[in-house]
Amino acid sequence: MPVSPHEFRETLGRFASGVTVVTISHEGERRGMTANAFVSVSLTPPLILVSVGKSATMHDRLLKSGRFGVNVLSSQQQALSTHFAGKPDHGLTVPWMDHEGLPLIGGAVAQLVCTKVEAHAAGDHTLFVGEVDYSRYTDDDPLVYFRGAYHELG
Repeated sequence: MPVSPHEFRETLGRFASGVTVVTISHEGERRGMTANAFVSVSLTPPLILVSVGKSATMHDRLLKSGRFGVNVLSSQQQALSTHFAGKPDHGLTVPWMDHEGLPLIGGAVAQLVCTKVEAHAAGDHTLFVGEVDYSRYTDDDPLVYFRGAYHELG
């Protein structure tokens, strides 16, 4: 018998992760969704995976989109994480920037532009695999998520 969803969430909450915002252009508008279920898959070719809940608004948009961005948030961007996690702050100015028509978030520790190459159903989520076409990074500190709360390194 599998563990309960609560037990599973609490257990996996002990795994510290960075915080990302997945971005797309949808009907001419910039859209984003906070995701900490992000992982590197392969170096050759450069592949990443993002897991998105089927109930998320971003889910159907990613199914239809051929490209998406992944922005690894800096320790100074907690408000953006909350904003894109379904608690919008209508007074927040998002530091949008574009790379070849794809929206990215300025000030992020790292940015990836990906071409979607696969989508796999996995329980109540879909695993989106993207081939990285462009990347950029800084040496700033990332925003970290651990035990249900935001943290900073050090």
